[in-house]
Amino acid sequence: MNVLGFSCHYHDAAACLVRDGRIVVAAEEERFTRRKHDNGFPEQAIAYCLAEGGIKGRDLDAVAFYEKPLSKLERSLVTARQALPATPDLVAADMDHAIRASLRLDQTVAETIGFNGDILYLEHHLSHAAAAFLPSPFAEAAILTVDGVGEWATTTIFHGRDADIAKLREIRYPDSLGLFYSAMTAFLGFEVNEGEYKLMGLASYGKPRHVELFERVIRLHPDGSFRLSPEFFSYTQSRDGMFTPALAELLGMAPRRPDEDATQRHMDMAASMQKVVEDALVGLARAARDATGARALCMAGGVAHNVVANTAIRRAGLFEEMFIQPASGDSGGAIGAALYADHQLSGVPRRCQPYDTCLGPAYSDDDIRAVLDAEGVSYRAVAPDELCRTVARLVAEDFVVGWFQGRMEFGPRALGSRSILANPCNAAMKDIVNARIKFREPFRPFAPAVLAERAGDYFDLPHDSPFMLYAADVHPSQRDAIPAVTHVDGTARVQTVSPERSPLFHRLLTELGTQTGVPVVLNTSFNVKGEPIVRTPADALRCFRHTDMDFLAIGNFLVIK
Repeated sequence: MNVLGFSCHYHDAAACLVRDGRIVVAAEEERFTRRKHDNGFPEQAIAYCLAEGGIKGRDLDAVAFYEKPLSKLERSLVTARQALPATPDLVAADMDHAIRASLRLDQTVAETIGFNGDILYLEHHLSHAAAAFLPSPFAEAAILTVDGVGEWATTTIFHGRDADIAKLREIRYPDSLGLFYSAMTAFLGFEVNEGEYKLMGLASYGKPRHVELFERVIRLHPDGSFRLSPEFFSYTQSRDGMFTPALAELLGMAPRRPDEDATQRHMDMAASMQKVVEDALVGLARAARDATGARALCMAGGVAHNVVANTAIRRAGLFEEMFIQPASGDSGGAIGAALYADHQLSGVPRRCQPYDTCLGPAYSDDDIRAVLDAEGVSYRAVAPDELCRTVARLVAEDFVVGWFQGRMEFGPRALGSRSILANPCNAAMKDIVNARIKFREPFRPFAPAVLAERAGDYFDLPHDSPFMLYAADVHPSQRDAIPAVTHVDGTARVQTVSPERSPLFHRLLTELGTQTGVPVVLNTSFNVKGEPIVRTPADALRCFRHTDMDFLAIGNFLVIK
């Protein structure tokens, strides 16, 4: 049975092909169009999924969309009625969204891929829940999904058993942790739906000195629920703003301009807000445990990308095991929609498979050589073992290396397929890569990739972290050893690398350990600020040429600048 799932029309459009309960391929539209967070109909991602699966649109047994647009429109109209006459632009935009996403979607799918059946529309948070639970290794789990808003729900607790996912509780719009976080992202001078990672990084430079102020903005209840104070937020009335002047009055400061330097007060506000969000999520996780009695937790929704909060949940000891969908945002909804539709329609028993984010395109050495020759660059062919030895030596000598290998990752993290690598032992490397390679803010941290079997030597991490979803303490004795990947608060967003998941990347780290004694590398995504992660050899070469990267290891070739 072949099922296509897709998401679009809000942000991070994506497509996924599932065959008999297994994810065959998945990709985000931004990687094809080169427009970051592209929210348009994912025509190119769908075409790629079908081609990779060796089928045509007419061969599909089902097509599933990740949310219910008409339910979203209902929410918009009901909310707007309460706020008239301040909301005409919001209603007009949501009307347009509903028309494009619902009334025309069947026609668009039929015209682009030739599938003429009915599209299955799933609830937004059900798609998130399915994306987290169905690929997880658990037969039973509590499922917590937290984001800005779906149709009405912003936060949902489900109970997953085998292939059944039952909704138990939900918190509805306008009460939303995701929108609260986005409002503070905007208040502190960053772009909504892009700068939330920056805000989390900035929070590490501050102290939670103003928690009592935020307790007036968001009220946490003993049962895990929460309520936002509406006088501080404007997102229910306009698409152009997130907060009201009352928020600035409460916090005693003006909103930060994007070109304004962040002060200590900005950092302390970020830290205070982050602490409240962590407390809220721990409360929700406790409620999920109490409601389900499950020993495992699955998480998805955009807020599940908050690695500091994820770590707080794990350290609370509420669950024995956790699985967080690496693509927790809207792109992951395409995976959830496809998996859920497949299991509901096929009746095939669920099979728990080790989840892999490398679901996108790969390129042969012949493909790569053709691009290199056409561009006239200097390169040499190297066998895999020699490639790992050479790249390890270059990294140890403080060269910055682009690393383009195997299938592209799905989701926001580069995990050793489309990565930029640098020496974690050189404290200056953080500033070098931020300024000369990534062209981004100097306070942004970088993640370490470490051999899974050696992670405990460097990090307080009693579990695997293959997808960079937790912030572990760096052992005090090792912080001077890997300063470029140790954040200001002594933590690091760790990726543990095993030979089963990433054999070539594991070999590279093993070689680094042999040559330097430190089996760790600074690993950041292969892109620059404002651009998606590279997809093709041509994308990689273009990024390499327009930055101060020194070498490019692409397939079995080493490109020299």
